[in-house]
Amino acid sequence: MAAVNIWKRLLTLLLTLKSIPEYNCNLKMSFVKVDENSDFSYHNLPYGVFSTPDNPRHRIGVAIGDQVLDLSVIKSFFNGPCLFARQDVFDQPTLNAFMGVGHEAWREARRTVQTLLSANETTLRDDANLRSRAFVPLSSVKMHLPAEIGDYTDFYSSKDHATNVGIMFRGKENALMPNWLRLPVGYHGRASSVVVSGTPIRRPSGQMRPDPSNPPVFGQSKQLDIELEMAFFVGGGNRLGEPIPIDKVHQHIFGMVLMNDWSARDIQAWEYVPLGPFLGKNFGTTISPWVVPMEALMPFAEPNAVQDPEPLPYLRHDDAYTFNINLFVSVKGEGMREAATICKSNFRYMYWTMKQQLAHHTVNGCNVRPGDLLASGTISGPDPESFGSLLELSWRGSKSIDLGGGETRTFLRDGDQVTITGYCEGNGYRVGFGPCVGSILPALQP
Repeated sequence: MAAVNIWKRLLTLLLTLKSIPEYNCNLKMSFVKVDENSDFSYHNLPYGVFSTPDNPRHRIGVAIGDQVLDLSVIKSFFNGPCLFARQDVFDQPTLNAFMGVGHEAWREARRTVQTLLSANETTLRDDANLRSRAFVPLSSVKMHLPAEIGDYTDFYSSKDHATNVGIMFRGKENALMPNWLRLPVGYHGRASSVVVSGTPIRRPSGQMRPDPSNPPVFGQSKQLDIELEMAFFVGGGNRLGEPIPIDKVHQHIFGMVLMNDWSARDIQAWEYVPLGPFLGKNFGTTISPWVVPMEALMPFAEPNAVQDPEPLPYLRHDDAYTFNINLFVSVKGEGMREAATICKSNFRYMYWTMKQQLAHHTVNGCNVRPGDLLASGTISGPDPESFGSLLELSWRGSKSIDLGGGETRTFLRDGDQVTITGYCEGNGYRVGFGPCVGSILPALQP
């Protein structure tokens, strides 16, 4: 009888392994019902921080279908070698502690969640009391920033975007600055104004110089823009003075979110020389609340952009780390019945990879910490419909963007709601990010 039980346990384990995406994508994965158009398939399992009306405590969850699995309720099941003594990371109000335990622990946690949610595992499936405590309807949760963001860095890594902007301001012959093809250009942003999806954004005021023949003026921005971006969270940092080598950086990239890095183009144009963006960028940056782990994205990795000239050795890597992520931007004005899609792009258009960004960020010994946020910069493709900013779509305000129903835009109006969505498309499933939404409030006078 003991031998029979052992074989049954082995058979159950094999069936569980087959239910994991890496083994077989055609089997029923989870006992939780998931629509094939849901962003939160069993292949995804993103992490986020949520609360509910009856429990305002911030806690960590995993999204699957229309449900959120509360990890604080099931923390005792994370009993593998990496997490057995660190189950407290799932009792925290942010993901920082979990991000800090390292990539082997992330893998172990993902395997545990996959097993608990699999169609063949009875622990959650057959325990009605545990299920009632562990699962929360997605529609009932309030989402929060997934991490306490200590530092935020914004890169400028789309060649098409950098070329478009360069042509507008410097002409075609000088579109890219001499350093652009040699290193991932970036600047340090303002972490305090990074907000979660759904948070309204106030139109900023500042100095502008609309007429170059006259002195600057103060007022509200008239060229408020979006920037279609993605960003990744750092996990497992490095010591001050010790660079992260390019062959190790993947161990420090926890997962990705969508981002709208709002920009006041008229303020930025006057202030950015010689030290770069300041008030034109630091008034608000919106991110989606669910962090998609890199392991969920790896099946969608594609060959990296051909880089010419070849980067210096500390930036070279041959493994694919560019991802086929479909991206969309829509705008809905106050008087519009439906949102209008103004951009269809893809993360695969990036020139510099996330590995190169992090390796470059730390090559001088700069220390990064769990929860730091590093952004891609505006993602634009080669075709006008893939341009990731109104600056490009309206070509610096010289042409109108048709939203339908007589509505047009060059830049954003008060009351406009901007939504960014993105997903990877698998065979009958998606790995998506959920929406990244923000609406524009009128400016306040100082």
